Amino acid sequence: MAIKTPIEPGVIARMVAGVRYGLTGQKPEWFGPGDPLPAVAQEQAVGRQFDFPVMSNARVRPREGEAVTFPQMRALAESYDLLRLVIETRKDQMSKLRWQIKPKDKKTQPDKRCAEIEAFFNMPDREHTWDEWLRMLIEDLLVIDAPTAYPRLTLGGGLYAIEPVDGATIKRVLDATGRTPLPPDPAYQQILKGMPAVDYTREELIYRPRNLRTHKVYGYSPVEQIIVTVNIAIRRQVHQLQFYTEGNVPEALASVPAEWQPEQIRQFQEYWDSLLEGDTAARRHLKFIPDGVTYRPTKEGVLKDEYDEWLARIVCFAFSIEPTPFIKQVNRSTAETARNQSISEGLAPMQDWVKGLIDLIIQRYFKAQDIEFAWIEEDAVDPLTQAKINQIYVVAKVLHPDEVRADLGREPLTTEQRASLAQTTQQPTAPAGEEIKGNQP
Repeated sequence: MAIKTPIEPGVIARMVAGVRYGLTGQKPEWFGPGDPLPAVAQEQAVGRQFDFPVMSNARVRPREGEAVTFPQMRALAESYDLLRLVIETRKDQMSKLRWQIKPKDKKTQPDKRCAEIEAFFNMPDREHTWDEWLRMLIEDLLVIDAPTAYPRLTLGGGLYAIEPVDGATIKRVLDATGRTPLPPDPAYQQILKGMPAVDYTREELIYRPRNLRTHKVYGYSPVEQIIVTVNIAIRRQVHQLQFYTEGNVPEALASVPAEWQPEQIRQFQEYWDSLLEGDTAARRHLKFIPDGVTYRPTKEGVLKDEYDEWLARIVCFAFSIEPTPFIKQVNRSTAETARNQSISEGLAPMQDWVKGLIDLIIQRYFKAQDIEFAWIEEDAVDPLTQAKINQIYVVAKVLHPDEVRADLGREPLTTEQRASLAQTTQQPTAPAGEEIKGNQP
């Protein structure tokens, strides 16, 4: 009878390693990492952006499954006074900037198309002005990072209006790779009354979050970034409000003579209240009280300390706004530095976002690839200083007077004006051997 001998552990592994060495020439690694497990979805999952939840498109509400919802972010932005002031300040800064529609080639003069596009954006949705329209989009950009606009077309296919849409009602649809589907597949769904109401393709809706991430479906707004700080600040505000409106601790306690009975104390309390209640002027008058009554204040002054300034700094930093109005007074140079930093770090990137949005509209709906949106740079100097700078440039022949006049919005000098200036600036000459009186030092 044959004796069965078990195979020594590791024999097969050594045989496989020997065959591999014979084929590849690579020796087996000692305590090496080993071979990776074979891929199970090489064809189906190649190029997938992130590991999105299964059946994510079947979810109805936008941001379903996220820790913070759109309504929560909006509620926080409307409940914290300082946060709302910062948002409105940024909207004010953006809406007051001047802009123009011009050719991309600097050597080309603006044509009729530039004037038509500029006239369109003066009232983009045929209802609100540029300032009002832009403020609505920036509101959704800063609070929920879901600015959305619907391009309404004419029957002929031309652009009639760009209408702002509540970005909190828009749910993104994902394709098999975790990205936005291409037309004609739906890319967005508008959720109304808790139901998918309308499907939009990429070309039928403009959805422009600013802070996207590879592992998330929706944007990441500044309000969401400071969600814990805002919660703390709101609760602190409520505490400060209750200090003045709630509680059972009176403004002060006063002791009376020890021999007084409860009835005597009650009568004196009613008498004292009748003197002061409802008459704020009488509270400022001197009052005489019985001997032995001692005054003891119980409440402190305004509840504010360095932590309130710390919260203000965090909120302002998230929006790149200088915190100068909300903190202790700083010197002028520091405040100016903070202002310049806020412009470079906060305002300039938002200007780029607006430019990208308008350029997209110009290229997609006006079919003008050679035209762009541009901000008009404004000099941050006072008129007197600018006048001195212009004078130096003209004297040094760096600028022509007509160039300075163009910057001031004036027409070039006429022939008569040039002749008058030439006569004014001409120096008188004297005969040989004589001096002009009044010119001697």
